[in-house]
Amino acid sequence: MPGAIYAEGLVKTFGDVRALDGVDLDVPEGTVLGLLGPNGAGKTTAVRVLTTLLQPDSGKAVVAGIDVLKHPNEVRRAIGLSGQFAAVDEYLTGRENLQMVGQLYQMKARAAKARAAELLERFNLADAADRTAKTYSGGMRRRLDLAAALVVSPPVMFMDEPTTGLDPRNRQQLWGIIQELVAGGTTLLLTTQYLEEADHLAHDICVVDHGKVIARGTSDELKARTGGERVEVVVHERHHIGTAREVLAGFGKGETTVEEHTRKLTVPVSGGAKLLAEVIRELDGRGIEIDDIGLRRPTLDDVFISLTGHAAERDTGENGGPAGTPDAPGAKGRAAARKETAK
Repeated sequence: MPGAIYAEGLVKTFGDVRALDGVDLDVPEGTVLGLLGPNGAGKTTAVRVLTTLLQPDSGKAVVAGIDVLKHPNEVRRAIGLSGQFAAVDEYLTGRENLQMVGQLYQMKARAAKARAAELLERFNLADAADRTAKTYSGGMRRRLDLAAALVVSPPVMFMDEPTTGLDPRNRQQLWGIIQELVAGGTTLLLTTQYLEEADHLAHDICVVDHGKVIARGTSDELKARTGGERVEVVVHERHHIGTAREVLAGFGKGETTVEEHTRKLTVPVSGGAKLLAEVIRELDGRGIEIDDIGLRRPTLDDVFISLTGHAAERDTGENGGPAGTPDAPGAKGRAAARKETAK
C-alpha cells in the first residue's frame, strides 16, 4: 500500500532541462524522507509537483491518499508547505499573518485567533506577535512561515530547505519542532542543503542527481556503501609512513591510502573500537610515534561525493533549482496555493 506521499515515474522538463526524469518516491505515514541532491538535481521541482504548484509532463503522484493531478484542491487542504523563502505578508503583524491563513482555510474567526496565539507561543514569537513582520529577523520570519504552514495541523508536510540561512541556534530549534511534529504522526518530505540535517531528522534518504533517484536507504545504509569504518593515523615522523602502512595493511579490509604532505594514512576496517586498540598497540610496539589516530565513520558528505562525484551545494538558481528554471515553491507560489485552497 502506498505511503502518505507517493510518486511514480514523475517527469518534468523546462526547455532542454530534464528536471525530473522518472522519479519514484514512497514515504510511509509518520516518517521523514530526506531528499538530497547537488545543485539543480530536481529536489524542488519534485516538491512543486507534489504540492500542486507544478504539473508534471507525465507520472503519478498521490499525497494523503489523494491523487495530486485529479484533485489538487483536496491535496492543498491536506498539506503544509514551508520553503526557502518566508511566505509572510511583511505589512501584517505575526498574529495577523497566522489569523489570515486560518481564515483562508475557512476557520471561524475565534478558532483562527486561538490557533494563532497557540502557534506564536510554540514558535517563541509571542513577544513579537503584534509587530509587523517586516521588523522580524530572518530567523523569526522563517519560524512564522513554518507556523503558517501548521495552522490547520496538516497530516503531510513539505519543507524545502526550511533552515537555509538560519544560525545554529535557530536551526536546532526548528529541528526540535520538526521532531515534535513527526512524533505526533505528521509525515514529512524534507529537502535540505545541510547533510547533517538529513542525518539527524530523516528516517530514509533519497539522493537525486540530474532528475533521477540514484540511491535510497537509511543514513547508515547509504554510509555503508562508501566502505564502512576506517582507521585514520597521522604519524609524527615522515620516515615512519612506510612502516605504519605495513601495520595498517595487516588490519585493513582494503587498500591503505597515504597523504604524504599531512603524514596521514587511511585504511578501511571492520571491528570497531576493539580493533583500534590493537592498531595502537601494534604501532607502539614498532616504535611509531603518532600525532593522531581515530576510527571514522563515513559521513553523508562522503556519500554525496561517492555517488555524484562532487559535494552537495546550495541551489544557485534564483528559485532554488537550475538557473533560469521556475524550480521553487517561493513565497508568492506558496501564498497563492494557500489562497487557492479557500476557493
